[in-house]
Amino acid sequence: MTRPTGTGSAWGSLVAGLASLTTLPVAIYLTRFSDSYDLLHAGFAIPVGAGLGLLSVILARRSRRQAALRLGRGGRDWPARLGYWLGLVGIGLAAAGLVAVAVYGLLEYAGTR
Repeated sequence: MTRPTGTGSAWGSLVAGLASLTTLPVAIYLTRFSDSYDLLHAGFAIPVGAGLGLLSVILARRSRRQAALRLGRGGRDWPARLGYWLGLVGIGLAAAGLVAVAVYGLLEYAGTR
């Protein structure tokens, strides 16, 4: 049985979505083991998580568009659907991290005045 063409985008979307979802928590967790890497430095992982989430959404849409062109032959688009939702959650997590860093910066600024 041969694998239908175009499923690479679906699986790529799933992998990018998982990476997007885990980028920020892993960056925060790694701050526990370093003396020179503070919690605020984990904020540099925000654009990485957002970029991976966006990549996941784009790949999922590409895969679903290719599946529609095949008129549903080859079926199984669950990796693309799951990758799409994981990408959206990853983007949301990155947005929440951005808000947290912005509020921290605002409080630091207000505290020094």
